[in-house]
Amino acid sequence: MHEYEFTLKFRLPDANADPEQFIDALAEAGCDDAAVGVGQQGRIALAFTREATSASEAIVSAVQEVRGAIPGAELVEASPDFVGLTDVADLVGCSRQNIRKLMITHSATFPAAVHEGSQAFWHLRPVLLWFSETQKRAIDRALIEVSEVTMNLNIAKETRRLPGAGLPKELETLFA
Repeated sequence: MHEYEFTLKFRLPDANADPEQFIDALAEAGCDDAAVGVGQQGRIALAFTREATSASEAIVSAVQEVRGAIPGAELVEASPDFVGLTDVADLVGCSRQNIRKLMITHSATFPAAVHEGSQAFWHLRPVLLWFSETQKRAIDRALIEVSEVTMNLNIAKETRRLPGAGLPKELETLFA
């Protein structure tokens, strides 16, 4: 068993619902290993520290438990996934300026951003793998595993919006 840390953000089925009303149901459904955030009307976020045999098992079971406790809850985002340079710097233990210099110096191999603009964003997994493989940095394997599952989950969530798009069965059940 390994310990995995991740956050799941959901839109509640009723935008006017007070998210605090779901706290007991979440604990009863098995989400007692999560800190619950209820700061925004109609939304709820859960920061999990979950033991499981894989990141996929941890995250899939958490999504299923939340959806069991809050029928109709819609997954908005799974993290860690989308990151900026500051996030990357914090995770790999160096300055934002150092990350920017590496990105510019190694522009041919540094992972492509998901969004470029006044602030660029990347999927975390390819960035972590780049640091591990090209910069020989020691990166927590559990973090790489979680970032892969959250990236796939976020991409699958967006793919569902495409007409005629099909998803792998194990992911489709999370959106049914």
